[in-house]
Amino acid sequence: MSQLRKLFEPIKIGEMELKNRIVMPAMVLGLGADGMVTDRFKDFYAERARGGVGLIVIGLAPPLYTGPFPPGTIGVYSDECIPGLREFADLMHECGAKVAMQISALGVLIKDDGSIELVGPSDVNVDRRPDAPKPRPLTIDEIKQIVEAYGDGARRAREAGFDTIELNAIAGTGLISYFLSAHTNKRTDGYGGDIENRARLLLECVESVKQKAGKDYPLLCRVSGADFMEGGNTLEDTKIVAPMMERVGIHAINVSTGWHEAPVAFIQMAVPRANWIYLAEGVKQVVNIPIIGGTRIPDPRLAEQILAEGRVDMVYIARPLIADPEWPNKAQEGRFDEIRPCIACSLCFDGLTEGRGVRCSVNARAGREAEYSIEPAKQRKKVFVIGGGPAGMEAARVAALRGHEVILADNRDQLGGQLQVAVLPPHKEELGNLTSYLAGQMEKLGVKVRLGEEVTVKTVEELKPDAVIVASGAVPIVPDIPGVDGKNVATAIDVLTGRRAVGERVAIVGGGLVGCDTAELLAEKGKKVIILEMLERIGADIGRTTRWVTMGRLRNLGVRMERNAKVEEITDKGVRVSRDGGSEFFEADSVVLAVGMESNRRLAQELEGKVAALHVIGDSAQPGKITEASESALQVAREV
Repeated sequence: MSQLRKLFEPIKIGEMELKNRIVMPAMVLGLGADGMVTDRFKDFYAERARGGVGLIVIGLAPPLYTGPFPPGTIGVYSDECIPGLREFADLMHECGAKVAMQISALGVLIKDDGSIELVGPSDVNVDRRPDAPKPRPLTIDEIKQIVEAYGDGARRAREAGFDTIELNAIAGTGLISYFLSAHTNKRTDGYGGDIENRARLLLECVESVKQKAGKDYPLLCRVSGADFMEGGNTLEDTKIVAPMMERVGIHAINVSTGWHEAPVAFIQMAVPRANWIYLAEGVKQVVNIPIIGGTRIPDPRLAEQILAEGRVDMVYIARPLIADPEWPNKAQEGRFDEIRPCIACSLCFDGLTEGRGVRCSVNARAGREAEYSIEPAKQRKKVFVIGGGPAGMEAARVAALRGHEVILADNRDQLGGQLQVAVLPPHKEELGNLTSYLAGQMEKLGVKVRLGEEVTVKTVEELKPDAVIVASGAVPIVPDIPGVDGKNVATAIDVLTGRRAVGERVAIVGGGLVGCDTAELLAEKGKKVIILEMLERIGADIGRTTRWVTMGRLRNLGVRMERNAKVEEITDKGVRVSRDGGSEFFEADSVVLAVGMESNRRLAQELEGKVAALHVIGDSAQPGKITEASESALQVAREV
């Protein structure tokens, strides 16, 4: 058993007692449909409830109908929502968790003609696009309508069996946050001006909730510790609002980070762990009710430390629970090395911004729990996995879980495959945790690992496996360009691993993820770096949540980035490109190739027709990212 005493100590919010201090905060996961709960929605949260979470919060749930819902969200705008929500609440209770409904009026209303109108406290838009429409300031009557709707929504949540509700006042995702912030609230009436007036909508919504749902109903509020928007609220403003919330009957405050629209990195891999806990800690200093804090707390031991130091009373764990639904149970049992780590790649958040369902790089089952169930094999087989990268190890893990005898071989002297390279650039340390987890699973599940072995057709024939899974990865593409075989030319992998040194001036051919990572590594070492990308966009294959952060670091490091530059020739003096019908030359001492990878299919082709069952996964099938490697491995291993 673990020594995480504080993390698993019960706590009360109002009259509601929670079995531990782990909160899964509301997230938009793309699993609802037309505002209603779906089977996928229930399956996703049921696994997390069974995994040991104390309190699950779902949202954003609009309390009044305002047209088509954001993709995948659920609503609490009508009594018609209650039956589905009741089924969900009952399921969460059966699985061992308390459940909260986060209520959030969105910044839109339906006009008399049925069209949707953008509204807010003022005509200030957080959308930075120059052509973005400005919201219409709400009238007093419309504000009263919204206040009443919050009470109605809370009443429906209680009737549906939810243990509590949470008012959403964070991250620019709802009207309350727009009213609270001086960035968006420029009103001159009783709902604008000083922070007390800007908090009026929030306080009136609390009163409405108490009147319609009952004064004894536990209430939470999620608020941004600071907006990090120009002219927006600071932590000092939030510390003024927090006691006001306590006085009107909020029983716990969930303190998040800044607005999604803020020009600050909050959740990306480069952000230090627990970087924002000081926001919740500051709010805790001014109130006597429980304070919930979090963001970038993937390790339960770190969560325990924060709680033990009295910085907050509870922790919210979001993305780590997408990565591993059993995070709490494994932590309580001291099985820390068995927790599938969140690598903070932000793929799940990309799904929110792109309007699609949740996906996870390290857990392909996330959001598809029923579709990708892992069942015991009907017949035990000998499965030979060739390749010890993320795809190979995931396939071996799943096959072993199903009861197969699994052997994994790799020609390297350690497991990890391309993860051993991906972890080398700056701010990529979290990737090493995935390698450690998967390697640990090989040992725990009894996978026979053979390292430093070059697998041949003869090797396979001698082993006589029932199924072969080839995960031999990919190799760098070397384009057919004059001068590409020069002594001053190297691949990005050779440079990242230190097998090749470079001069002071470096031209990187290819501006995708690998090219950008290599540029950052070299620039941090003081090299003068230029990226030459033939496409219109640098970093086109980097997720949108992370790309702007990466681009900002490259600019701060002085990396020169040239787009629409097609390389025509490499010389010992540099690189010649064609662009806009002309020719340009960029001087460089060294040229680094980062133009992509191509599948290593040699062994797979040699094995065709010579084994009982042959499967090709990961980069061996199609070069991609960890996401594709994990999913292809799961798809094959669950059917072998």
